[in-house]
Amino acid sequence: MDINTKSLKKNAFRVTKERGKTAARVRVPGGHLEAKYLTLLQEIAEKYGNGTLHITTRQGFEIPGISMKYIPEVNKELQPIIEGLEINQQNPNGGYSASGTRNVSACIGNNVCPFANYNTTKFAKKIEKAIFPNDYHVKIALTGCPNDCIKSRMHDFGIIGMTEPEYDAYRCIGCEACVTNCQKRATGALTFENYKVVRDHSKCIGCGECIGKCPTSAWSRSEEKYYKLVIMGRTGKKNPRIARDFITWIDEESIINIILNTYDYIKEYIDKDAPGGKEHIGYIVDRTGYQEFKKWALKNVNLSSKAKVEDNINWF
Repeated sequence: MDINTKSLKKNAFRVTKERGKTAARVRVPGGHLEAKYLTLLQEIAEKYGNGTLHITTRQGFEIPGISMKYIPEVNKELQPIIEGLEINQQNPNGGYSASGTRNVSACIGNNVCPFANYNTTKFAKKIEKAIFPNDYHVKIALTGCPNDCIKSRMHDFGIIGMTEPEYDAYRCIGCEACVTNCQKRATGALTFENYKVVRDHSKCIGCGECIGKCPTSAWSRSEEKYYKLVIMGRTGKKNPRIARDFITWIDEESIINIILNTYDYIKEYIDKDAPGGKEHIGYIVDRTGYQEFKKWALKNVNLSSKAKVEDNINWF
């Protein structure tokens, strides 16, 4: 068969070691889907593949063992899943578009987890709508709190949920449960003075654990949603590293605008001679420098007065 592998990859099919066979990639924004779609995946895997599914590290699925001649049929049968997950497509019935930017992954969020400060899946789907289709190599992960169960600091953009704890002194009974927890499990931002709890704003990371520990609801989460945006974490063969803090106490819309600006930055500076026409964004930042990246990323972004941007980041 005469196969255009570049076109194959853009249609989210993998080139495999088995001659004439491919694997279909199924993106699941936020890692959450209705169970009924698993039945459809099973049917496709058994009808066209080798009867197995692989759960990817980015919370999607791969259906291996598909003969390349069945790609049009597989795309057609994937369509109900694509529509159900509200995946952006360039061509209806054309399967999953653009496998460069990876699936936006997320922890389970505050629908289930008592530590999470926001609905991670909802925000992940909002980002998915803004950035896809896109073939640049960018990885984004969302986590509900600084526990970072999704390992967001291993991604190009990690979005960590925060909250501004609000304290009602009249509800406080002085049990010091929040203080003890903060000292042992967080940053020691809370102390007990004159029979009331005092929060050191400079130490507080907005984890919200004081809220869950209080037996009288003296602490509550802020109505305003805040996040910490960390950037340029990566694994891989060359210089793996942990993402560093970029902006703390940032809002949702600003994060989306920064990510969109980053695609413009990549288009401007990507190495056109990179193998496969792809270059990891972290290497572009290494080449141009943090200040140039920051200039592009913050273009026309209106941050709140509370947001704190790092003056400089040095990963080395």
